[in-house]
Amino acid sequence: MENMLLKLEDTKQYLLNIIDEKPQIGLILGSGLGSLADEIENPTIIDYKDIPNFPISTVEGHAGQLVIGKLMGKQVVAMKGRFHYYEGYSMQQVTFPVRVMKAIGVELLLVTNACGGLNPNLYPGALMVINDHINMTGSNPLIGTNYPELGPRFLDMSSAYDKEFIQLVHEVGNKIEVPTHDGVYLSISGPNYAAKAELRMMQKIGADTIGMSTVPEVIVAKHSGMKVIGISCITDMALPDQLESISHEEVMEVANKTKPKFIRLVKEVIGEVSL
Repeated sequence: MENMLLKLEDTKQYLLNIIDEKPQIGLILGSGLGSLADEIENPTIIDYKDIPNFPISTVEGHAGQLVIGKLMGKQVVAMKGRFHYYEGYSMQQVTFPVRVMKAIGVELLLVTNACGGLNPNLYPGALMVINDHINMTGSNPLIGTNYPELGPRFLDMSSAYDKEFIQLVHEVGNKIEVPTHDGVYLSISGPNYAAKAELRMMQKIGADTIGMSTVPEVIVAKHSGMKVIGISCITDMALPDQLESISHEEVMEVANKTKPKFIRLVKEVIGEVSL
């Protein structure tokens, strides 16, 4: 993205002129989970198309709005719908909203997604706390010019997901009786679902789930100095020896059924977070 710093400053000033209070927590709401943003109090709602330099989400189930306000007593900014590499955007465009979140004050990014399960201990409707990831998108949002103002040229990703927050999500899940699992999320570019041979390879290299998002955003969040929580909703099982055809509509159906407990978990986590 040309003139990254200028575009970032332009978008930052646009948003700061609209909002009354800087957000501390950023939320990226995946497929079927956008309704969490409807629970934000006294919201300022801005369509992506009205935000300078923002792409526009083209995926069914992604509303395409930025919602800023109070949730569980915390000031938050929520992306109601995200951008994906497979939509034809560059990695820099996909992750530009994360840069903007940092610029307007966000310290913690809570990112959610709908994904396929590769670990037989998982099941459709399970919630998994991401403890690490594998980038198989074929690209990286940090390729190209590095701006020292935004982060280091060579980024350490050995602890991308903060251990204290991983533990917090499990503790909150236990308290509210919402089971949580732990595992590694693998990201591909999409938009096609993976072949059986690819899924077998992914299992062998240690992936518990597979999806088409999250990793680029997490890389940029860490590059920006933000803390990260990642939670996945398993919408289907991608076990290569038991694989059945799956459609986006079926993924959305499971995401919608799981939505009440997912929203409850995320809200309670936000309420417990201390920054």
